[in-house]
Amino acid sequence: MPASGDRAGPLRARTRLAAAAAVVVTVGAGLGLRAVATGDPAKYGGDALYTVLIFALIVLALPRVTALRAATGALAVSWTVEFLQLTGVPAGLSRHSAVARLVLGSTFNAPDLFWYAVGAAVGWLAHTAAGRLSR
Repeated sequence: MPASGDRAGPLRARTRLAAAAAVVVTVGAGLGLRAVATGDPAKYGGDALYTVLIFALIVLALPRVTALRAATGALAVSWTVEFLQLTGVPAGLSRHSAVARLVLGSTFNAPDLFWYAVGAAVGWLAHTAAGRLSR
């Protein structure tokens, strides 16, 4: 039986591959949601997917991170961006850049904070389930 260190490289590679796939699927889901839904379902579904995307990017960059830490980090980033909207800086940047509007938004909306937490929970659940299935 190989030592746990012998499996670390392939395990990290598989984790990164799964995280990269999750990034692609999440972006596709967000674009698809915007194409077929409007109003609150599109907005709040997009908020949750935004945090799922950040979760997947964290796992992609740090494949050994625990699901809880990735979820906490994704939620912290999402909430930080949302609270930054209170300053008006994202709104100013969004007027000049579509990318800034997609990444930073423009207007603070308190219910978004809840939907970011939903996205972090979804990321945590998916990561935890995938880890259990791979064992």
